[in-house]
Amino acid sequence: MAHSPVISTPVNVFRTRPTSTFYHDVVQGLRAPQKYLDPKYFYDAAGDVLFQQIMQCPEYYLTSCEMEIMTQQSAAIAAAFSKHATDYDIIELGAGDASKSIHLLQALIDNGTDYTYYPIDISGNVIELLESTLPKQLPQLNFRGLQGEYFEMLKYASTISSRRKILLFMGGNIGNFSPAAARSFCQQLRQHLQRGDLLLTGFDLKKHPQLILHAYNDSAGITREFNFNLLRRINRELNADFDISRFEHFPTYDPQSGSCKSYLISLCAQQVHIGDDVIINFRENEPIYMEISQKYDPTEINQLAAFGGFAPVVEFHDQKNWFADCLWQAV
Repeated sequence: MAHSPVISTPVNVFRTRPTSTFYHDVVQGLRAPQKYLDPKYFYDAAGDVLFQQIMQCPEYYLTSCEMEIMTQQSAAIAAAFSKHATDYDIIELGAGDASKSIHLLQALIDNGTDYTYYPIDISGNVIELLESTLPKQLPQLNFRGLQGEYFEMLKYASTISSRRKILLFMGGNIGNFSPAAARSFCQQLRQHLQRGDLLLTGFDLKKHPQLILHAYNDSAGITREFNFNLLRRINRELNADFDISRFEHFPTYDPQSGSCKSYLISLCAQQVHIGDDVIINFRENEPIYMEISQKYDPTEINQLAAFGGFAPVVEFHDQKNWFADCLWQAV
């Protein structure tokens, strides 16, 4: 698969907003004893394009596994929803292009469910895409896109409607948190829900380590470009001078802990400037921690539900049993 050209923005955001949250988070992460970058900043216009390409990579099995669940079991999922509520809001966290959840949305329309769909995404590009495509794909759908951080938009959604909520957190996105952070995240989600509300969340299950590692080190190098694109964004928006050729993408997977992590490794001792007054020193072979993709087994999934204040209701698996969409109820 050919790489898409990187989409650049001519505006130098650093010069107009030197105290932006992006600037603060980048500098804080790179000045930390163990350097890191917040993966939420992957998703500029170019990052959105690259991530869509990653999901089409043959090695990235997560998309096809969950798509199988959504295309073949949406009616069963909709029936499970109806056992707990007759009218409600569907709120999807990190909606993306809704290519998977659209099957569930259609099944809910088909069975006459009264609902409104609120897709939440940090990317304005994604919300604009949904606003232009969903009315054509699902003319009967009531929906309103919400751009912003998950919890801010969940709180805002509660001011719009007091109906029961069903949250969708698809694509294995729960794996973007470390186990400790996932527990905290689930507890925070629970605080935004009423007793009886539902959460449908996707989990990438533990499997042969090589299958997992290949998914984050695809042969076309798109995941590599996805990681490097964040350095390009920092250069462009924060007036930095990262030399991409002096870094190497390095993914790892630990089959015992289930943690798949990505790093960018500095290939030499070097300095990187951010703006006029920030200098970041790198040692040779020093890593920047970029992201995690946590894998789970069934016991760990149920433990996470209990810790977060949820009770497992039902699970939906693909035929290979590589992925699970789990329905939980707030207790």
